[in-house]
Amino acid sequence: MSQIKSGRVKLRSKYIFLAEKLGLGSAFALTVLLAVLFFNLVLFYLRASDNLNYLSFGSRGLYAFLETFPYALTAVFVILVIVAAVFVKKSNFLYNRPFGGIAIGLVCFIVLTGGVLTFTSLGERIERHAFGPNPTGALFRPFFDPGMNERRNSVAGRIIEAKDNFISIQTPRGTVKVDLSKLESFPDKELKVGVFITAIGKKKGDVFEAKRVHVLKPEDIPMIGRGVDRRFGPVGSSTRPSIGELPPPCGVDCPPAPSLQ
Repeated sequence: MSQIKSGRVKLRSKYIFLAEKLGLGSAFALTVLLAVLFFNLVLFYLRASDNLNYLSFGSRGLYAFLETFPYALTAVFVILVIVAAVFVKKSNFLYNRPFGGIAIGLVCFIVLTGGVLTFTSLGERIERHAFGPNPTGALFRPFFDPGMNERRNSVAGRIIEAKDNFISIQTPRGTVKVDLSKLESFPDKELKVGVFITAIGKKKGDVFEAKRVHVLKPEDIPMIGRGVDRRFGPVGSSTRPSIGELPPPCGVDCPPAPSLQ
C-alpha cells in the first residue's frame, strides 16, 4: 500500500483486465472454429480424393498413399488444436479444473463438430472456390495440391484412349500415357473410354508404368473428377481436344475448356 500511495506502483484499470479477457476469449473461439474447419477439410480431402483408395492396393499402395496424403491440412489442424489448448491454459477457465479433462473435451468437440460438417457441402464449396477465379480462393489451393499435383508413384484420371498395352488418361495436371505391359494383374472391370482409374507404379519420363490398376466410379474420387473437368471439360464435350491436340500440362490453374451441354 505504501508503494501504491507513493506512486511507484499503479493500479491497472478494470477495463484493461476486461479487454484482455475478451481478447483472449475471442482468440480462443476463432482458433477453435478454424480447427473445426481444417479438421472438416482433412476429412473431406480423404473422402473426395484418391488418397484412401491406394490402401486397397495393399502394401504396394503405401507409397502412393503417403505421396497424396494431406500433410499441410493435418499440420495446420494439429497446430490450431495446440494453440487452442494454450489459450485455455492461460485463461481463468482452468481454475480448480483439471487441464487434461478440458483438453480431451476440447479435442472431442472439434472432432465431432468437424465430423458433422462432412455431411454438408462446405468442403466442396471451399475446394471449388480454391480453384476458381477469385484470388482469395488461392489461399486454400496449396492444401489441395497433393490430390491435384503430378505424382511419381500413382496416377488417377479419366480414360480417353484404350489399347492393348497402354491407355491415355486425363488428370488435373494434363494427359498421361499409362503403360499396361508390366501389370501384375488386370482389373476386374473393363478399361474403356470415359471410366476413371487409379493406378500404382512408377513414372518414367512421360510414361507412367502401371503395376496395378483399379477402375472406379466418378463419385468415388469426385475431387479428381472436378479437377479433370476444369482442365478438359466434361465427357462428351465437343470442344474436348483429341490426344494429338492436347496442350502441355500447365497445372490446375488453366482455364477450363468450354463445354456444350
